[in-house]
Amino acid sequence: MLRIAVLVSGGGTNLQAIIDRIEDGTIRNTEIAMVISNNKNAKALERAAKHHIPAQCISPKDFENRDMFNKVLLDTLLDLKVDLIVLAGFMVVIPPEMIRSFRNRIINIHPSLIPSFCGTGYYGLHVHEAALARGVKVSGATVHFVDEGTDTGPIILQKAVEVKTGDTPEVLQRRIMEEAEWKIMPKAIDLIAAGCVKVVDGHVIIEEETA
Repeated sequence: MLRIAVLVSGGGTNLQAIIDRIEDGTIRNTEIAMVISNNKNAKALERAAKHHIPAQCISPKDFENRDMFNKVLLDTLLDLKVDLIVLAGFMVVIPPEMIRSFRNRIINIHPSLIPSFCGTGYYGLHVHEAALARGVKVSGATVHFVDEGTDTGPIILQKAVEVKTGDTPEVLQRRIMEEAEWKIMPKAIDLIAAGCVKVVDGHVIIEEETA
């Protein structure tokens, strides 16, 4: 059984997609050990409670400094003995010590086709504003492992989404969530749970399942 922790700051739509796919069996052999948010008012915490999933708020605001917050967050994840950390809209910089402790065991979803419109400053609607300003015909989403850079870790899955005439950032954001994010994040978790995902020389290799 793959034990995952889902870290989220806001509404938790990607969290909901994961919960739904675990419940309907699309994501196999996986359980959510904990939902953690840095925001005590995050709707994601309500979503977790509704599905009887343990959840808690660990906020930098509750600590004297960022180092103390980082230590409590890491210690919590280590105590949970999770196999995988899923960043589902977690608007907190992941500390290097956490990346070292969970090397190639932290995944993130980014709302573009990396390496386009990614890196520092590209988050939320800013990504879609930039894509529309550039006039791209396709955008999409990327699931990748987290390393010490910003959106620079090994790519696991990507899915393209059409950009349509008249799109606003909000409309494009919603389409990418529905057509890409909510599909490839659950798929990536299922592949990892099945032992199909390997990182070789900084690149992801997806192997066939062995029955």
